[in-house]
Amino acid sequence: MPTWEEIKSVIWEWTKTQGLRIAIALIVLFVSFRVVNLIFRVIQRRSEKKGKVDKTVSRTINYVVRIVIKILIAAALVAYVGVDTSGLAALLAAGGVTIGLAVNGALGNIAGGVLIIVTRPFRLDDYIEVAGYSGTVEDIRLVSTRLRTPDNKVVIVPNGTASSAVVVNYSAKDTRRIDLTFPIGYSDDRPHAQKLLLELCKKKKTVLKDPAPTVRVMTNGQSAVELIVRVWVKSADYWPTYFDLVEEGKTALDAAGIKIPFQQIDVHVTERERVQKKNTSGK
Repeated sequence: MPTWEEIKSVIWEWTKTQGLRIAIALIVLFVSFRVVNLIFRVIQRRSEKKGKVDKTVSRTINYVVRIVIKILIAAALVAYVGVDTSGLAALLAAGGVTIGLAVNGALGNIAGGVLIIVTRPFRLDDYIEVAGYSGTVEDIRLVSTRLRTPDNKVVIVPNGTASSAVVVNYSAKDTRRIDLTFPIGYSDDRPHAQKLLLELCKKKKTVLKDPAPTVRVMTNGQSAVELIVRVWVKSADYWPTYFDLVEEGKTALDAAGIKIPFQQIDVHVTERERVQKKNTSGK
């Protein structure tokens, strides 16, 4: 039975040799990771500031290279501590098949991430709609894409889904068209209503003059004549202009005495039906 002095001696010898190596390795690991993050953060900031490299590609490459360097540093420190890396490599190789099967979906997402970076259906800061979600692209990683919704929620979309689903990119073009419908009554002055709405559009500073705004009859509905207003704006001005035209259009029509009618049904009663109703009520 070893004595307490012998146990303390063994612990002290281990601390002076292997323990010291582990402590140095942990310190180097922590410091080197911080330095790597700092260096790549500076590189990313300068590359985006110069604007010579696409932000989406540069961020993804920056992220991948940073992870690879960290893995190499960790492997070197494991060897420094004295762990047999050949045995570790064999263990990783043996578990690679099992891990590969377990992360099959993740590998598909990585393939999707590469496809997104190569084909570029969307980029950082684009406003898109994908997989039933709409938002601004905040980050594109190898496995997933992060969106920020208009109400400030964060949506993580797997790249396997984002690369295979239908993507609507609202920021791909500099201009967009606004389509608004204003129903008016059949007895209202339709030409006057069209003139009011057209003048309203032309006065709006955010509405582009080319293509010119148009106000036409969309359809003759059951309860109203529907006027459609079509204007072109810069993509950044879409929603402010949309809401302004809805509010100001309603105000202009009300001021002119043109009301938006409620849905209604005209019922025509024949003379025979009146007589039958009268006889029934008399009984």
